[in-house]
Amino acid sequence: MMNNKYIIKANGEREWFNPQKLRDSLVRAGASLETTQKIVGQIETELKDGASTKDIYHHAFEILGKEEERPAAARYSLRRAIMEMGPTGFPFEQFVAEIFRTKGFETTTDFIARGQCADHEIDIVAWNKEKLIFIEAKFHNEVGIKSDLKIALYIKARWDDLMNQEFELSELDPTSQSFGEAKKKMSEGWLITNTKFSESAIKYAKCQNMKLVGWNYPEKGNLQDLIEEAHLHPITCLNSITPSDEKLLMEAGIVLCKQARDNPDILKQAGLSDEKITKMLAEIDLIQK
Repeated sequence: MMNNKYIIKANGEREWFNPQKLRDSLVRAGASLETTQKIVGQIETELKDGASTKDIYHHAFEILGKEEERPAAARYSLRRAIMEMGPTGFPFEQFVAEIFRTKGFETTTDFIARGQCADHEIDIVAWNKEKLIFIEAKFHNEVGIKSDLKIALYIKARWDDLMNQEFELSELDPTSQSFGEAKKKMSEGWLITNTKFSESAIKYAKCQNMKLVGWNYPEKGNLQDLIEEAHLHPITCLNSITPSDEKLLMEAGIVLCKQARDNPDILKQAGLSDEKITKMLAEIDLIQK
């Protein structure tokens, strides 16, 4: 390795620093080539042996967060912004349900489904005329925590118990007209997490044809892709507001940038100044264009 320096991952493991990983993450966030090269070069020069990935992230974000790179900085911070939503009263389950709603599904959360052998509490159920999808959502507030083989085995057992059962539309939503028939069997079972899966969980899921969606798994259609396609960036990824502003907005029910853009009057009622609202909405437009 040219860099020849070890870094400490979030799970405590040591690995050689790979500047290409940093470069890829910055490019994916939308940083310009010039800024990307500057950040990678500066971090390679200043990096100390044994630095944590968290230290690298914060340093890169600090450089990226200058005015002209704000949209890229917000995208780069998206993963941690999702984690910061956890304690706010907007559960990860509701966030995932919102993603499916933007795709044209109707959804419900915390649904009790009667299996062949047991009852199961399903985090999210999403349905339309073609599909009935049961989703288990695993939220972690640290990047180093992975959903492992044990979780995959447990979820697969639940899906197997539910696979041959029929569910009536009225059980999900008495007012819905989305099913083409009165009853429907589960079409797909998903396991979604905001972090990563262990290699053994991925191997097992491939063997069992399970649908796994993590932060960067699979390569296409991962959680980051779904969030960006649906324009569901949380307000915690914005640079134009402070943590105290975030708290005010969340208390007013504004958790997503989309909600802030669609409800500017609520922003003022929450106590934000006209100047701050203008900057906030401008940043949201840049992120979600």
